[in-house]
Amino acid sequence: MRIATWNVNSLRARLDRVAEFLQRHEVDVLALQETKVQDDKFPAERFAELGYEIAFHGLNQWNGVAIASRVGLEDVTVAFPDQPGWGDEPVVEARALGATVGGQPRADGSATPRIRLWSLYVPNGREIGHPHMDYKVGWLDTLAGHAGTWAGEDLPLALVGDFNVAPLDTDVWDIAAFEGHTHVTEPERAAFQGFLDAGLVDVVRPHTEPDTFTYWDYQQLRFPKRQGMRIDFVLGSQPFADRVTGAFVDREERKGKGASDHAPVVVDLAIDLPTGTRDTP
Repeated sequence: MRIATWNVNSLRARLDRVAEFLQRHEVDVLALQETKVQDDKFPAERFAELGYEIAFHGLNQWNGVAIASRVGLEDVTVAFPDQPGWGDEPVVEARALGATVGGQPRADGSATPRIRLWSLYVPNGREIGHPHMDYKVGWLDTLAGHAGTWAGEDLPLALVGDFNVAPLDTDVWDIAAFEGHTHVTEPERAAFQGFLDAGLVDVVRPHTEPDTFTYWDYQQLRFPKRQGMRIDFVLGSQPFADRVTGAFVDREERKGKGASDHAPVVVDLAIDLPTGTRDTP
């Protein structure tokens, strides 16, 4: 079973690329972030043509999350409990979408495990000292608190998407260049650590090199200079991690005309559990 996550930075602008990516990599489940499309304009028919069910949540031309699955999609949840809002009159933005995926056979007839999956687009924080930074850290802390509970439930859990945090110095191209900037501050990294303390596992890092990045700014030729950041993650409960057989970042999708500034992160799961492990705690 193959699961991918991708901040597409405007779905309608990159719909053909997304369709080609799904087919080229035979992706079973794709979580999308920063779709930038409100629900009544979402291109759901394109996913249906490709054989995918789709759940989506978008309020305006900003933010937006979605989950596409060709192996089952049910129990869709918009936002997580107590999700913080933003603004003078706080609005709960379109940044979190949960669904249970899997449980149906693929085209080759193989059974797929059922997974509780969340597509997440964490607030950026904007700059140190900005109220948006408090919003970001509070958003992460609230989600991590729920993750600890969810990780102990029956279904394997995966929190995937753009976390807008680089938890290690090696997750940025030059840590000195980030002095005084967001994404690498102690409060942000502590908030990210909260997910690991809750029992989740970064399932991609063991399968990639330390300088494997997932995001490169459009400015100053960051991508050809290999000046990127690792800010997109797949964090799984132990039953989810036990199934992971491999993972990679598709840098090819950051190349060419019309690319997103993020690359997809792809994780492969075993259909059958390794000996001595089980799905439930």
